[in-house]
Amino acid sequence: MESVRRWWHDLSGLVLPAECGGCGTARTVLCPECRAALHGSTPRRVRPHPEPLGLPAVHAAAPYADEVRAVLLAHKERGALALTRPLGTALAGAVRVGVGVGEVGWGEGEGPPPPRRAVLLVPVPSAPRSTRSRGHDPARRIALAAASELRGWGVPARVAAVLRQRRSVADQAGLNSRQRLGNLAGALAVVAGGGRLLGDAGAVVLVDDLVTTGASLAEAARAVRAALEAERPAGAAGAAGTPRAVVGRAGREGGEGVVAAVYGGPAREGRGVRPSGARNGGMGQVPVWQMGVGQAGDLLCAAVVAAPPDAFEINRN
Repeated sequence: MESVRRWWHDLSGLVLPAECGGCGTARTVLCPECRAALHGSTPRRVRPHPEPLGLPAVHAAAPYADEVRAVLLAHKERGALALTRPLGTALAGAVRVGVGVGEVGWGEGEGPPPPRRAVLLVPVPSAPRSTRSRGHDPARRIALAAASELRGWGVPARVAAVLRQRRSVADQAGLNSRQRLGNLAGALAVVAGGGRLLGDAGAVVLVDDLVTTGASLAEAARAVRAALEAERPAGAAGAAGTPRAVVGRAGREGGEGVVAAVYGGPAREGRGVRPSGARNGGMGQVPVWQMGVGQAGDLLCAAVVAAPPDAFEINRN
């Protein structure tokens, strides 16, 4: 039944007459005005308030309001799969700023070249019951579209669906930030073999469609750091450049015998990206577990399509 529902969503999104996912204008997937709301701004750093401990730097493409909110809900809850590509483009822009590729998001004349090793987009997993109910996994779909877009820009990128829920969690709706943190604490784990994939990456970017309290991304970051810690070479602890915030050291986690799902394609480097310098010797030279978190250009960061408007107000007293 689930496969039939997914097939029908795919077919209806491609064949049936479309209307704009943002405003309902007939015979268009996304009208120019709603496309501008989604793609018209440079992705920026966002911070939820209060900011959870261990949250990596998060960049968002657009404020979660009006047309952008409608587009995300149409894709997530109503299966409007034709919106996957424009949402993926928005997410790719946030990823690009987050990992510091090109000049966007850096000081004038600065910015590292494209990474020589792949940027891994790691989707925050939905609860299995939510995926079954919707008939698709929105974050993974958008991540796959974003990876394709990044490769078109000359950034080697692929999706590594290495995170799994290792226990059931309550519905997050209606929970405040503290309750969400408690609900998700220790809920995610990296599948067996996933730590090695993460450690070999040029950058690891946690991706989701939306950030609100930051609880999901903070928990995902904890699970990723724990897996990377387990892969750390003997004697590397305490070396210069180790992560500044390590939330938990749970060792190897994840289900036994689970193979990490990695999606990607041949990297098409050198197209559409104008490198203009390097920071810390350029990305791809230092394993991800040796880098800190909390600023653009770090090798563990997060990117989302949208965030609440007040999360863009970084300079709070």
